[in-house]
Amino acid sequence: MGSEAIIVFLIAGVILVAGANFLSKLISPKSDNPQKREPYESGMTTIGPTWVQFKVGYYLFAILFLIFDVEIAFLVPWAVVFGKIGSVALIEILIFLVILGLGLAYAWKKGALKWE
Repeated sequence: MGSEAIIVFLIAGVILVAGANFLSKLISPKSDNPQKREPYESGMTTIGPTWVQFKVGYYLFAILFLIFDVEIAFLVPWAVVFGKIGSVALIEILIFLVILGLGLAYAWKKGALKWE
């Protein structure tokens, strides 16, 4: 019974997603106005090339920020229950922080933290 239920849910999921996409294509408003295909920049016509590449470093910096920001989401609950768990929790969080520290050292060595 378990595998049949998975197959039924998989088929139902595919049908629902395909049906929603088909329905949105069918009833959504359509416009063939050429202005719809132009890039929008404050309502002004663009001057120069509209395709501008950004340095990958900005994205790496943002991803590193998110990684260390999510670290706080793990540290706060740990700090709340630390008294109940004991020394095992201390060892586990130290391992966690060492792994994160190694990741930070690697990013620092590779120059991902330089804002240039």
